[in-house]
Amino acid sequence: MTLVRNHRLPLSGNKYKLLILSVVFLAAACSPKTHPVATSPKPQPVVPPAKAIEKPVNKPTAKLPPPVLQSQKVSSISMLLPLNLDNLNPGGKYSKADMQKANMGVEYYQGFKLALDSLTANGYNYRLQLFDSKDIPAEAHNLSLNPKIRNSDLIVGPIFPDGIKAFGVGGKPLLSPLSPSSPAGFHNPDLITVIPPLAYHARRSAQYVFERLKAKKVFILKSGFSEENKYITPFKQQMDSLSKLKTKVVPFVVVRGSLTALLPQLSKTEPNVFVMPSTNQAFLQVTLRSLDTLAKNYPIVLIGHPSWEKLSFLKEDLLQRLKTVITSSDHVNYKSGSMVAFIKAYRKAYHLEPSEFAIKGFDEGLYFGRVLAEDETGAIKPEQHDFEGLHNDFHFVKKPGTGWVNTHVYILKYVNFELKAIE
Repeated sequence: MTLVRNHRLPLSGNKYKLLILSVVFLAAACSPKTHPVATSPKPQPVVPPAKAIEKPVNKPTAKLPPPVLQSQKVSSISMLLPLNLDNLNPGGKYSKADMQKANMGVEYYQGFKLALDSLTANGYNYRLQLFDSKDIPAEAHNLSLNPKIRNSDLIVGPIFPDGIKAFGVGGKPLLSPLSPSSPAGFHNPDLITVIPPLAYHARRSAQYVFERLKAKKVFILKSGFSEENKYITPFKQQMDSLSKLKTKVVPFVVVRGSLTALLPQLSKTEPNVFVMPSTNQAFLQVTLRSLDTLAKNYPIVLIGHPSWEKLSFLKEDLLQRLKTVITSSDHVNYKSGSMVAFIKAYRKAYHLEPSEFAIKGFDEGLYFGRVLAEDETGAIKPEQHDFEGLHNDFHFVKKPGTGWVNTHVYILKYVNFELKAIE
């Protein structure tokens, strides 16, 4: 049973609708008056994602035992989302930024809640409490002292890095649901980072270059900004480790798009692998044109930054000519049976199309809801269960002092002028 009522609510950018939504949330979910009830509510329709199955990491063919119906265990979950409900006070007003954050929080909540509703049909029980973090670090710190939150089995949020840092270490699993920030900066051994940080994208790219492309030399095209080192450093470390220093990594600062100095090192028979960790529009446009010219005489494979997927100024035809490959932690197949089932269930529950935040909320609710419910030791262990979700797979590793990190990222390649997952 989930103890937050499932309201079917409209949601759009319209301020009036958001305010109505927030009022209902305040009354139904934020209050500390939530209590378990003796009887289970009527089970919600189960959303059966075909791939959303947990598997022990070392036993890929085994499955968790079937759930025991009507379990007496009640798993307690507290969610800290930036609803900014103070804007409902007389004279208050939502700014555009506050509106976007509130919408993000509501959409994530709705996906997460739908997942718990699906699990309750299998006999699992949950106590779900929702709190407004207001996207204010001081408020996140105050919430960390709330006994109802501290006594939860799982704390979801805050969403943004400053809130996570301000919340601090509380001795309970703290789920960072949407941020790819490196957990190293939080020093929280109970943190669970679901969205893979940039370093894991860089390492996965290096693995692809070494194992699939079998490159003997890799050129890293730099713009000169130090921000790019967040990608370059783990890429080179992984490449050096995998190749035992046999693959040469050549950093090269590109000035005004000129690649002439590299010509003596290029091969006309084997693929020349270029890595571009930049997201700067001016630099990319000039340098990509130079690479496109170079590709007329030299075979080229380009490894791009994961953010390229959302950069509208990049041209698909050019990237396809350069045989571009990027990594991604978010790849949804809208034609899959599991995704179609989820969309139908979400529409039925909320009369809305699910956003990316709703999809992520559903995946995370389904995974952590079941891990909590089936845990017998009182301490969840994400590293023991893999998961194939709608937006990404989960493969957690435990890092000393920084908690659990999901390391799974997709390899995407431009095929027929669109990105398709190849690994």
